[in-house]
Amino acid sequence: MIEVRNLKKDFGANRVLDGVNFSIKKGEAVVIIGASGGGKSVLLKHLIGLLMPDSGDVIIDQENIVGMNERQLLGVRRKFGMLFQGAALFDSMTVEENVGFVLRREGVSPQETSQRVAEVLEMVGLNGTQSKKPAELSGGMRKRVGLARAVIYRPEILLYDEPTTGLDPIVSDSIDQLIVKVVQQLNVTSIAVTHDMRSARRIGKRILMLYRGKIYADKTPDEIFASEDPVIHRFVNGISDPKELSF
Repeated sequence: MIEVRNLKKDFGANRVLDGVNFSIKKGEAVVIIGASGGGKSVLLKHLIGLLMPDSGDVIIDQENIVGMNERQLLGVRRKFGMLFQGAALFDSMTVEENVGFVLRREGVSPQETSQRVAEVLEMVGLNGTQSKKPAELSGGMRKRVGLARAVIYRPEILLYDEPTTGLDPIVSDSIDQLIVKVVQQLNVTSIAVTHDMRSARRIGKRILMLYRGKIYADKTPDEIFASEDPVIHRFVNGISDPKELSF
């Protein structure tokens, strides 16, 4: 479903991606971990063509998107749904309007849009919230609305950018369980970027660790959390490296 080959990206003198390589099969649930500012979100943006690499290839469902124009990219992006870090809801719209936004834009009838909105809201446990505004919802509920919007047009690939940021542990657990449920129910390929190690363990079948611009590790969650490699061990256990500290 997804293959990244020798991906490189510089921002000025700063090389963020320095030869990233990995592949993801259809239906896999993959989590990408790594330090803040280490290029995880930059990598996600390359997968949907919001950024183009300085060199390398991004192959989505056997199509190399590097060099595609915006019209060509539009067709590729239809394969994706995305849950943004802050849910990215429109404050002036109701839940129903937010979730059905893409369908309305594409000319789906109001009746079908309402029906599909109700279906996905039920899937995420928010049936009956159609008339509420984002300001009336808790952080966890807003994430659920964002997830409903991401899946309403039945994408093949779901991207999650820090899906549990800002949520307490109990709500985070409920969002993780919901992500696992949606992935299984819709049989989609799932890629999540997160700093939450509990979340990474719950939702990923594979974990990729991005370190110094490369994929440093590609392992199962059990292998990652049992690793004695000092780089991996320090990261997943939240232990700083004194040699890298500066005051």
